[in-house]
Amino acid sequence: MTHEMLIEKLKAICPDAEMQTEGKWPVLILASNEWLSCANQFRNDPVLNADYLFCLTCIDWKTHLTMVYHLSSTAHRQSFVVQVKLDRTQPEIDSVSQIWRTAEFHEREVYEMFGVQFHGHPDLRLLILPDGWEGKNPLRKDFEDPINMIKL
Repeated sequence: MTHEMLIEKLKAICPDAEMQTEGKWPVLILASNEWLSCANQFRNDPVLNADYLFCLTCIDWKTHLTMVYHLSSTAHRQSFVVQVKLDRTQPEIDSVSQIWRTAEFHEREVYEMFGVQFHGHPDLRLLILPDGWEGKNPLRKDFEDPINMIKL
């Protein structure tokens, strides 16, 4: 599948998504309510066969959060990126851990570090930080570290 064919297939699956094509990988920008439906199609479509979620992270832009998912097909050797903008005051999105098992670990990390709630996650609890850190979200730009006094 050529790069252009991949872009056309992604547009067909998520026609309402904004698409950025100038980088190495196509980037789809989705609304959070479209994410789970599109994710299922990415995984189950035989042409895309996005069977590998190799990176999942979050970005704090001070005004909003953005979830970033890097997906790939191990059979077709094609990769693409999905971004989903979230409300900063109450960030929430559907979990894709039932689609890609690797998401289970990564979603726990984003929950812990950024405070994103993943609906349908089987075990959403702290991963790295000790008990008592719930809700403190140290990777958010509004986090105030009383010891190191770092301000962003």
